[in-house]
Formats: sequence, C-alpha cells, structure tokens
Amino acid sequence: MSGNIELLSATLAAAKAEDRAALIAYLPAGFPSVDGGIEAVKAVVAGGADVVEVGLPHSDPVLDGPVIQTADDIALRGGVKIADVMRTVREAYEATGVPILVMTYWNPIDRYGIERFTSELAEAGGAGCILPDLPVQESSVWREHADKHGLATVFVVAPSSKDERLATITAAGSGFVYAASLMGVTGARESVGEQAQDLVRRTRATTGIPVCVGLGVSNAEQAAEVAAFADGVIVGSAFVKRMLDAPDEESGLAAVRSLAGELAEGVRKR
Repeated sequence: MSGNIELLSATLAAAKAEDRAALIAYLPAGFPSVDGGIEAVKAVVAGGADVVEVGLPHSDPVLDGPVIQTADDIALRGGVKIADVMRTVREAYEATGVPILVMTYWNPIDRYGIERFTSELAEAGGAGCILPDLPVQESSVWREHADKHGLATVFVVAPSSKDERLATITAAGSGFVYAASLMGVTGARESVGEQAQDLVRRTRATTGIPVCVGLGVSNAEQAAEVAAFADGVIVGSAFVKRMLDAPDEESGLAAVRSLAGELAEGVRKR
C-alpha cells in the first residue's frame, strides 16, 4: 500500500485555491492516552484542521518546549510504543480522511528499522514524516524508502539557515517545508515576528513546494498574521496546553476543537 503524499499535496493545493493558508495541528500520540490521543486528532479536524502531525513521544526532544515535553512524558509513562503511533495514524486517517504525518526524531526510526517504519506508516495511511534532527546529507536512505512507499519527507529550516543551505534542504524535501519561525523550542509566543516572513521569502526562492510556518502560533490573530505570508500555519503547543489545562478528557477535547475552530477562522482572515 502506498502512503498519502498525494493527499497532502492536494490538501495544501486546495487551501491555496481558496486563497488561504492550511491549518496544520500537532498532537503527540499517547496523550493523554492512546485512545484519548486519537480522539484529540478527530477533535481538531472537526474544528477545522486541514492536516495533522502526530508526534512520536521522545525522552530527549531537542525541538520541543516544556508544554510538549510534559505531554510526551505522560505518554511515555503510559507506555506508548511505535505500534501505538501507527494505530493513531491509522484510526485518525480512517475517521477523518485528512493527511496525517508523523513528527519524530531520528533515533526511534533508526532503531525500529527504516523499511519497517516506512512500510507500516504507508500501510496505516500516513502521508509522511517531519524529521527535525535528520541532516539532509545523511537522509538518502530514508528518502529512498519514503519515496518507495509514497511518503513525504518534511525537513525543518530555521532563520539561521543560509540561502545555499536552504536550497540544499528544499531540493531534498517533499510535501512541504517546515519553517521554524524563530530560533528556539516550541511554545506559544507573544509575537511570531518578522524573522518568519523573511525565512518564508528566502525559502520560496529555492522551491515550489509549500512553506508552512510553526513555533509560536497560539491564537487566531497570530494565525492570520502568519497566513498572510505562509502556505500553512502549524500549531502544536497551544493545543497541547488546552488538553493539559482541562479538568477532564471530555473538556480537553472540547477545548482543542474550539481552538481549531478559532485558528481555522484566523487562517481565512489573512
């Protein structure tokens, strides 16, 4: 079975045809439980998310701030495994029909086996992977397997990336480019800033694939600000915080669905 890279591309193209940015939501698998995580994905899609990134919880997440680290810790203490991540992708995709990517650091894939991981992700209906710590120059074996199974390879670029480096990264990637709006880890910010706009401009000069911005967006106003210059707006910590702050799971699901609705409105107001 082939993965859903084409669905991802079609979804981003459809948002562009509507003259808006896509809303991309991030949620960790296994948080607050495996079943609860699957319901959370359904909730953000019901609220208006176009694409979902499912995080593979990691004990040493270099890109993730304290909010997502807390959720990852809960998931890991709950015993979440890669099989649970695949189940989350499968059941979320079957229930929603939207593109589902996995965001993961490289070590779990390396230990699990690249062919095993890519074939299982494709079989589950996954659209691809976001790999924040895999160097492009060391990614050829991964990309060969991902291409074979119809999966996107999304690399992360940062404001510190030089133009030559951006060209190298975007030439190797597929699906979309993840533009980190600022230097640092995930988490809500007061302002997304001009760095992100400049990074999108420089990245677009090197590629025709969509450029989506993450890190720092937490409300409709910021979503509208980023949607004015990006192809997609990525939101993670704000969703996770709503779940963490909720008194119970049902309240958490209602909260993330509501936030997705606000953000979906925001990306349409650019």
